[in-house]
Amino acid sequence: MDTSETQTQGIENMTMLVHYKTKKELKAAIGQILRYTETSIFGPEYSDNGRFPVAHRPAIQKNGGREYFAQVTMRDGRIAAVD
Repeated sequence: MDTSETQTQGIENMTMLVHYKTKKELKAAIGQILRYTETSIFGPEYSDNGRFPVAHRPAIQKNGGREYFAQVTMRDGRIAAVD
């Protein structure tokens, strides 16, 4: 993979912050609308359909809970899966 391809991938796969204190709480929200904060300066990360990385960062978000990272799959604006 060349450098330009890696840079493009990085921009498309930036991590968005979610508002669930634990990964278990995020998984329990399957079927619901995702609660999140955009973090990218390159444009929106969220998509109604697709898969993208998310994180909960209590030190940054100042809302308690555990730090975790996950992959969220969205279908029709609802959480379909959490890995």
